[in-house]
Amino acid sequence: MTTHAPTPLRSPLDSPSPSPAPSPAPALDRVTPCGAAWLVSASAYPRSTLSTWEARPTAPAVLPCGTAFDVVNVPAVFGRRMLDALWAEGPGSGPVAGQRGRMLLFATPGTAQRLPALLEWDHRAEDVPPLLCHGTGDAVTVPALAPGPEKGPRWVVAPDVRHPWLPGPEVLFWACVRASRLSIFPPADQGANVYDVSRRR
Repeated sequence: MTTHAPTPLRSPLDSPSPSPAPSPAPALDRVTPCGAAWLVSASAYPRSTLSTWEARPTAPAVLPCGTAFDVVNVPAVFGRRMLDALWAEGPGSGPVAGQRGRMLLFATPGTAQRLPALLEWDHRAEDVPPLLCHGTGDAVTVPALAPGPEKGPRWVVAPDVRHPWLPGPEVLFWACVRASRLSIFPPADQGANVYDVSRRR
């Protein structure tokens, strides 16, 4: 008969077993391979578009709207206030880019048609500045896959998955109204915000 030594009891004071190291968070300014695959899915020729882009990863690209995404183009300061509202009180955001004093919020296809109607119809949006909505038939300049030495469009929140969550017109309408009610001047000690993409829906 074989006997086994009893398993020693662990004291509550013993050091806990080490936990596995958490996965590093994706860089907000760099597109992952999955994110790149999603972006080029907007093109009629995604494979050749991706191949050409990967050959020059620090160059921006022009992609059509209306299939994989629409884009809502807002003034940079107002866009930052929209992002703050989305991440502090809402569901987070989809990919976001900055370009020439503007902010481009990627949204669900159809948003470009529906959002202006919501803003025009609801009196709560009377203080929302004019927005540019890019949908079917439009194209936008998309920042490079990786940051380069030249100035140009940049990612504020880069796409990092093959099927990113995108806000629809109702969510962006709420963010517009919320942002229009926020103070334009943040507290003097407020630093740059970091958006936790791990909690994005």
